[in-house]
Amino acid sequence: MKNFLVKIWAYDHNASFEVMAEDNAASIEQSILDKLGEKTIKWESTGMYAPLNRITYEEVIDGQRPIQTKKVLGVEVATGV
Repeated sequence: MKNFLVKIWAYDHNASFEVMAEDNAASIEQSILDKLGEKTIKWESTGMYAPLNRITYEEVIDGQRPIQTKKVLGVEVATGV
């Protein structure tokens, strides 16, 4: 099971929440439906209506990898990965 961040934009509202699911479309879809059925999601108005409705999701990673650094002018700074 993996943790996924789900974002929904539909009918002048948006929501963002996390679900636990297996790494396949059917499991993620079922987890989203289960979360919607709980009615615990806070919907916010976007303030403008757009005919575009979409759902996105991405795996949430806890950032367990080491920070990469680089020495710049004698000072060690973190660099983008």
